[in-house]
Amino acid sequence: MTEATGQWRDRKRYLWLIGLVVPSLAFLAIGLHEATGWGVWFWIGPIVILVIVPLIDLCTGLDRSNPPDDMIARLENDRYYRWITFAYLPVQYLGFAAAFWLIAHGPLSTVDRLGLAISIGCIGGIGINTAHELGHKKESHERWLSKIALAQSFYGHFYIEHNRGHHVRVATPEDPASSRLGESFYRFWPRTVFGSVRSAWRLERRATPGATGTRSGSATTSSTRG
Repeated sequence: MTEATGQWRDRKRYLWLIGLVVPSLAFLAIGLHEATGWGVWFWIGPIVILVIVPLIDLCTGLDRSNPPDDMIARLENDRYYRWITFAYLPVQYLGFAAAFWLIAHGPLSTVDRLGLAISIGCIGGIGINTAHELGHKKESHERWLSKIALAQSFYGHFYIEHNRGHHVRVATPEDPASSRLGESFYRFWPRTVFGSVRSAWRLERRATPGATGTRSGSATTSSTRG
């Protein structure tokens, strides 16, 4: 908020574009390898996401510059932020297609192929964050894009479980996405991953009239509900 006008402004407005660096990592890896011949560039995904980003986060500290409540509706209606989120998806899938074409047909070593595949996996994993944001929107096309974002990582059940399971049972023993007091990451991870799949399956069975043990009805119910 500026002292002169009392009007809050998003000082990071154009910094949000940095979020598109992640889906662009496949193109960066391919381009930098072409320019230098170094296979290490194919490991750019885990290097950026698991090393560089945490280091930046550690150095910059906690960001407390949240918008005031009376600005939320205005920001929601600002299409600029929506289009940044939308842009993640085409870049993500173009990079996915280019990378796996290169893995299938390019003169890469086994280590290079492995690094590029892992980098693509990292990009798809961050795409779950994009799906999370889109899945909370009211417009049907944004909820549909949420499902598209989850397709690469085969994590489509998140759309069902997060909105209809986690938000209903958050911080209770029934919620697989809430960690328990004193629970280590290595115990929490398998419990939340497999527990979320089970939860989504049960939610869809419950929501589908006449569902049997051989058909969950997820394709029908989730698509009709958006």
